[in-house]
Amino acid sequence: MEERCIENTCNFMAVKPIMADLPYPPIRVQGKNRSYADLLKVDYCGQTSELSAITQYINNENRLSGEKCAIAQTLLGIGMAEMIHLQKLGEMIVLLGGDVDYTVPACNGRQKMWTPAYVAIPGQAAKMLAADLEAERAAIAQYEAHIRMIGDDCVNAVLARIIRDEEYHIMLLKALMQA
Repeated sequence: MEERCIENTCNFMAVKPIMADLPYPPIRVQGKNRSYADLLKVDYCGQTSELSAITQYINNENRLSGEKCAIAQTLLGIGMAEMIHLQKLGEMIVLLGGDVDYTVPACNGRQKMWTPAYVAIPGQAAKMLAADLEAERAAIAQYEAHIRMIGDDCVNAVLARIIRDEEYHIMLLKALMQA
């Protein structure tokens, strides 16, 4: 006797990272600098961070894949690009002499660990896309602020390249919202 099963037929095998078609600068730093590493840790795993973005995109993709496959595939591709950003930030943090431990320095001098409370989990597709769009805008603003604070041209070149991807993601999310 054949069981009745509910199946998700959305196929993700061909999904690739969705990024600007531009090369990345080499991952290098001008020298060890814990202050710069701490700034990048905020981009890595702070409230507005690549780790938060990845988690939010994957959560939204999972919840949309059954009924809105094309949107889910796009969100997965964006999430994959955010994984590449996370990896590049982690490499720079280590080169700068920092630790990749999912914590950021808090105002009280202690370390604050990343939490899923940083992730927006709205219930409707339109609200998911709006939350993703807002997160991309916040990430760009944070990267721009960190570029102004970091006096290392090698690090800033990578951050500027990441911004190009985030701008591309904003364009795609806007298009998805209008579809």
